[in-house]
Order: sequence, then C-alpha cells, then structure tokens
Amino acid sequence: MKRIPGLITLVFFAALTADASDFRAGAAASNITPHMGVPLDGTIMQTGPAKQVHDELWARCMVLSDGTTTLAIIVVDSTMISTDVHEAAKKRIESELGIPQQNICISATHTHSAPRVITGLVDDDLHRDYLDWVVVRIADGVRRAHNNLVTAEIGWGSFDEPRFVHNRRWFVKNGAESPFGETGEKVKMNPGANRDNLDRPAGPVDSEVFVMALRRAEDRQPIAIMGNYGLHYVGGVPGGSVSADYFGAYAGQVQKQWMADRLDPPFVGLMSNGTSGDVNANDFSGERKKYLPYERMNSIAGSLAEDTGQVLESLNWQTDASLDAAAIDLTLSVRKPDAERMDWADKAKAPDDTRLRLTRPQIYAREALFLADYPDAVTIPLQAFRIGKLAITQSPCETFAETGLGIKAESPFQGNTFTIELANGYAGYLPPEEQFEYGGYETWPARSSFLEPGAEGKIREGLLDLLTELKQRAE
Repeated sequence: MKRIPGLITLVFFAALTADASDFRAGAAASNITPHMGVPLDGTIMQTGPAKQVHDELWARCMVLSDGTTTLAIIVVDSTMISTDVHEAAKKRIESELGIPQQNICISATHTHSAPRVITGLVDDDLHRDYLDWVVVRIADGVRRAHNNLVTAEIGWGSFDEPRFVHNRRWFVKNGAESPFGETGEKVKMNPGANRDNLDRPAGPVDSEVFVMALRRAEDRQPIAIMGNYGLHYVGGVPGGSVSADYFGAYAGQVQKQWMADRLDPPFVGLMSNGTSGDVNANDFSGERKKYLPYERMNSIAGSLAEDTGQVLESLNWQTDASLDAAAIDLTLSVRKPDAERMDWADKAKAPDDTRLRLTRPQIYAREALFLADYPDAVTIPLQAFRIGKLAITQSPCETFAETGLGIKAESPFQGNTFTIELANGYAGYLPPEEQFEYGGYETWPARSSFLEPGAEGKIREGLLDLLTELKQRAE
C-alpha cells in the first residue's frame, strides 16, 4: 500500500454481507491503577514509588468470536510484563472461558509512568501483590468482555502520520562511550542537544497508524476502536506520577470522537504499541521544544484520534470475518557476560548498603551480575492472529521499526498486517544484527537487552512463517 505523508490512506476489505453472521464481539476495561508506594522502577530506570495518579491505568480487553474460534486481545497500561505473568493470566482465562492460550494476545503499551509488571524486579511486598492483582484484573476484564459478546460488524483501515515518529538512534561523528568504559561506539540513543555531532538516524520509522473498529450489528453502536502505532511513548509526566501516557489519552479521545461516553456496555478505546524499540517523538534534527507536563501526549493523542475519526467515516464494515490463530515457541541464546566483563562488574558494582542513586556503570555492573545467573537459552512465544483478511503478528520484544516494516513488506496478507510488540512475554530489546556493531543503549547487555545478536532474524522469520500458515489455512 502506497502512503503519502500527511494524507489519509484508507484500506477497504470484503463487502458488507446482508446475511446473518456468527461474528460477535465484546469489550471491557479493567482498572489496574496501583496503590501509592508501588515501585515504578525498571531494570535500568530509577523512578521511585508511585506518589500521585494523573490518569487511571487499565487492562483494555476485546473478545472476538466467529462461532468456532474465539480470540482475546488485551492491551495493558504497563511498561512491560513478565512472561510468567502473561502465562498466569492466560491460564486463568483459559480455565474460566475455554479460550486457548495461543488465542490470547496480552500486550503492554510501554507507558513509562506505570509499575513494571516484572517478577523479581524488586524485593518489595507491594510490588509482588500488584503483580498478582494484575493477573486477576486482566482475566476479569476478558471475562466481562466475553459476557458482552453481541453480533457485530468489523472494519479496519490505516493512515500515515510521520510527524510524531523519529528514530532515536543516531550515528555520531565523534563516537560515543558505553557504560563499560569502551569508546568509539558509532550510534548513540537520544543524542542530546549537540546537533553538530549528529550524522544521520541509524534506522527507519514506521509511520502507519492502523485502526480496527467494532460496532454492534443491530444498531451500529460502537463497541471498541483499537489503534496501532510505532511510537515508544511520549512522556512529559512528573516523577512519581502514574499515567497511561498517550496510549490512554488516545483511548479517551476516540471515545469522544465516536460520542460513546454513555453507552452500556461501555465503549472501549485501545492503542497498542507497534514496532517502536528505536523510535520516539523527538526530532533530533530540529530545534528542541519545551512542553508543559502532559501537553504533548494529549496533543499527539488528539491528532491521532481526529485522523482515526476520518478513517471510521469511510470504513467498509463486514459481518463475516472468520478467525484463526497460530503460535510457536522459539528458543534463543542469551548474551551472558564473559570472564572479563564479570571482572569489570565486580569492580564497578555499587556497595551492598548504598542508598544513593546508582551511576550508569554501577547499573550495568548490576545487570551483568543478573545476566550471569540467566540460563544459557530462553524460549519465547511468537503468535499471530487472522481476522478475516487482516493479520496481526505479536512480538514479546521492544521491536525495532525495521523489523515491523520488513514483516509488512513480506507478509502474505499484503497491506493488511501490523505487529503488536511487548506481547505475550518480555524479552528485552530486539535490534537487527547489524545494530550490535554500531552499539548504543539498546544493544548493551542487561535484563533489558539479553537475546543473541541473531534473534531479530529468527523472530522475523518465525512470525512470517506463522503468517504463511494462517494464509494457507484460509485458502
């Protein structure tokens, strides 16, 4: 599909059928806002505890059924979610509703203003209790969405929005230094205000915004709208404040666009994260602008919601979308520290009793010690859904835009494919193999980046294999 910057590009699908259909849909949102005091820290970030709530966090759920196959899609306002937490929620959903686990997609939005739903991240009772509670709330949300199933219509399309996505990895002229004391790295993430040192972005962006919408067949009242965009997050949230970032703001804005604030059951808006591991909203080639807290996330969400509204006006709705799902488990090697790195980590690590903010070398020394205890290999889940002629691939990583674009280009569902990242597990950053030669934050070994350099190629190939399988089964 050819896209022209700044213009709406619509994708139309099978004609609306006048016959009765078995296609049904339901949606619900389950509140997962944490108690105050729950840690907001990540594997690398040192954020501190939750002190305030700007906007509530939600597990936003959709359930689709064609009479034979049922799919569940859940978008969670969280930075990332451990694979074991995903599995616990899926097992609970399967037990309660009979939906097979490979038919359930749970993804994190990657808002940075929420607890990290990562097992063992911190030794804190509030954090552990929150993880257990999130499992229950996700399952409850899916159960309520399932209870809301009605005969439905579905439509989807896309538009191009390049203004808000910029590759955050830049080739720098004078090189950069790693936290391990190594100099000469070719790429730096978020390179800062020194524009004279910048050469060019180290990768592309995916500026397509995909939109999938559901409405009741009986009276055409809206059920849910899900967007998908490769924008990491926006930020602008004061420290200690909880917020769903632009993902949550978009959900509220599309509700207003479709005037759906008084419906029963309530309308649900969702924004899933596309492939944005190396993308953010900051254009380092231009002048840096300052924004008030929450200003930019709300502005971006409003613009995306407005263009979503234009897509909705022209959708070709259908009632006969058949459903399918495919999944595989992929085993990948872990980049464990060698003896030299372990010797460095032992010397650079922080004292055991320190209460001070860790330096960057101390953070990565700690991460090396964590990785030393990792297994030599991990198994990660790959999944794909087919909804009529639409395909959705699901990656458990912070996936680079290059990977998402490659999957779209090679997909047998030409023009009708998008990827949800941080889905069904958490396996850190996924740089294409050549990016490891360039260096930069996303490649530094840590719990945030631990897969083998060849992982991207294997994951991309695995997801394309799933798409081929779904295509063949549909023919």
